[in-house]
Amino acid sequence: MFTGIIQNQGRFGGFREGRTVLAVEASIPESRLAPGGSIAVDGVCLTLTRRDGGNLIFDLSQETLARTTLGGLRPGARLNLELPLTLADPLGGRLVSGHIDFTAKTLRSTPKHPGLRLAFALPAAQRKYFIPKGSVAVNGVSLTVAALGPSSFEVELIPATLDKSNLSSLRAGDPVNVECDMIGKYVYNQRLGRSEAGSIHGPRRGDTR
Repeated sequence: MFTGIIQNQGRFGGFREGRTVLAVEASIPESRLAPGGSIAVDGVCLTLTRRDGGNLIFDLSQETLARTTLGGLRPGARLNLELPLTLADPLGGRLVSGHIDFTAKTLRSTPKHPGLRLAFALPAAQRKYFIPKGSVAVNGVSLTVAALGPSSFEVELIPATLDKSNLSSLRAGDPVNVECDMIGKYVYNQRLGRSEAGSIHGPRRGDTR
């Protein structure tokens, strides 16, 4: 479990064994992340398999390659890194699982003093999990939905977020990892389940049983 507050940054160190192994250049002490531990890489929860010098080594499943941007990383790309939340840590952001719901294309990047406003494409199937001023994680960064349209959403970044994440380098056409609000997904599906249960098993109109 994560909070969407980026603590570290790394660099894409290349693929190994085809695209099934990912290397990330990062200086995270072994006392904080040992093999077997989890870390969010651009919002994707991965398990550290080993260290190789200054590289963190991760195995990538076909599911991860299919549902995230990691398979298309470019040499030297900056990566947002977050270590998992502990019971002793403050919940400074929102609950983020590191399980990506979809990838989105960046539509535009607009300077808005003192920060930046970003717009992303929003698939119709995911629209139901978004509300104005709701929560969303983009490349692992916990953000607030600033504007919501039928097929897009926008967020605003403050200088601190620009300094500590790779969102400042996004340009139109760049893909990002998106995780919808976890609580919103549970609430939506619980209500959907009740609605379906009522329509199938509930009493009919006029039934007094």
